[in-house]
Amino acid sequence: MKTPLVGHQSWRHVAIMAVALPLVISLAVMAYAWPAARIAPRDLPVGIVGTSTASQGAVEGLAHSKPGGFDFHLYPDEASARSAIRERDVYGAFVVAPSSLTVLESTAASPTVAQLLGKTGQQLAAHASKAAADRAASSVHGTSARSKKGEAGPKRPAQIRVRTVDVVQTSVDDPRGVVFSSALLPLTICSIMIALVIAMSRRLRPGSRLMALIVVSGAAALGVYVVAQGFLGALPHEPLATWASLSLTILAISATTAGVLTLVGSAGLGLSAALMVFVGNPFSGSTSAPELLPKAVEDIGQWLPPGAGASLVRGTAYFNGNDSAGHIAVLTLWSVLGLAAVLFGHRASRVGNGPVAHESATPGTERPANDVATPQLPLAPEESADSSSPARIGMHAHSHARHAAGT
Repeated sequence: MKTPLVGHQSWRHVAIMAVALPLVISLAVMAYAWPAARIAPRDLPVGIVGTSTASQGAVEGLAHSKPGGFDFHLYPDEASARSAIRERDVYGAFVVAPSSLTVLESTAASPTVAQLLGKTGQQLAAHASKAAADRAASSVHGTSARSKKGEAGPKRPAQIRVRTVDVVQTSVDDPRGVVFSSALLPLTICSIMIALVIAMSRRLRPGSRLMALIVVSGAAALGVYVVAQGFLGALPHEPLATWASLSLTILAISATTAGVLTLVGSAGLGLSAALMVFVGNPFSGSTSAPELLPKAVEDIGQWLPPGAGASLVRGTAYFNGNDSAGHIAVLTLWSVLGLAAVLFGHRASRVGNGPVAHESATPGTERPANDVATPQLPLAPEESADSSSPARIGMHAHSHARHAAGT
């Protein structure tokens, strides 16, 4: 007979799901859409070549047009600015001359930033040309009298020419640099799946799980590199370092997930997915640049494995590993913490559950190290401590059988 309480509980669960699930979906959409909708330069490191009046005017123009958007680095010549771009100190540089403006950019660092610097260079050139025309117009009044006497009037200032130079280019097979940025999300999801499969394998001891995480991460990274470079040509330089970067990225994500699963159980899967997929991936800046995201988003994203991994792989594939020490440290920290949780979390759970009551001595039937002992019911007062022996168990069984037959 169906009771009213059962129907009340069902409607209560439906009401909870009707509120919770749309809320989770809304938060996931916001996590991806909000950073993308707020893309703008924020302390974006760029270089200015020279200390001439034109260079100072360029700095003032950039600071006025985008307050707080750029972090200026001054260089004595164009060669120094090019070297700074290759070392990842700046994303690009402006070489300002009286009649020309050269924009040094790097599509390998970020195609989005390169496009932004190109547009900014056009704006600077237009601003400088307008300023020169205003200065020329102001001098007309002072020379009008001389012009009436037959002297030539002031010449119209020439337009400032803009030239763009791509110092570090993306691969010709991936001119927009979208291969790895597009692969970051499936790479993150697959890293979580690796952790889930290994954590669910009850035949593996904690030490074997650590070895499995390391080996599988390296093998998966090799597969990613074969696809990204072998088929798509998107990671053209430093193959060994790039493979190692991919391996460390996958290990950091999978080890962290496995560690959380070990510590908190099945709920750890949702926590890891929320942290890595719905926070780490959209906050990584892989599709634009970290400095184009809101400041808090940039900081959080670069401290999580997806963001640190994307920056590390970009650095090894195109910039000889320059400016990669911080990203390596972040990924190593997550990997070590995750592996430690896998190793010591199992030991802590075994200690908390108490010793195993009975282990079979028959070869091949040992209980796996990661199995949790089944709780034992308290023994009756007449049952002695040796009642777990085979003989005692058999005596109890026959006694119960005779009692049942007699009744």
